[in-house]
Amino acid sequence: MVNVVSVMKKPIVVNENSNIREVIKSFRKHKISGAPVVDNDRNLVGIISESDIIKTLTTHSEGFDIILPSPFDLIELPLKTTLKIEEFREDIEKALKTKVKDIMTKDVITISPETSINEAAEIMIKNKIKRLPVVKNRELVGIITRGDLIEALI
Repeated sequence: MVNVVSVMKKPIVVNENSNIREVIKSFRKHKISGAPVVDNDRNLVGIISESDIIKTLTTHSEGFDIILPSPFDLIELPLKTTLKIEEFREDIEKALKTKVKDIMTKDVITISPETSINEAAEIMIKNKIKRLPVVKNRELVGIITRGDLIEALI
């Protein structure tokens, strides 16, 4: 039985007090789509993914609708459009300041270093998740992704 220790990686982590803008920068820098979230003592407290970020940003931008004007509104349209775009920008800026702890998934499915690769794959499939933090004695020791599993299985 091959366990996940042989394929797990050192995780890129995000602090729960970071904001979305910082997380996006980290995701792009490290070419990842999600990361474990830790507190100031580096204890695992959650997980954040691009999906969490997208949900937050789209929630803040829902009000951006431009209604086709009547002929009488054509004079006011440029002003209304400019105001709506500015409102949209302010809303997105506000969303980017949202703290990770406010949008992360708190109930994280984890595995231990002794978990087999097959068990890890089953857990990911059953729970429709892309990454599994590896925890030993409540301490985050690694992470395994679907890509890591595929690589290990072939």
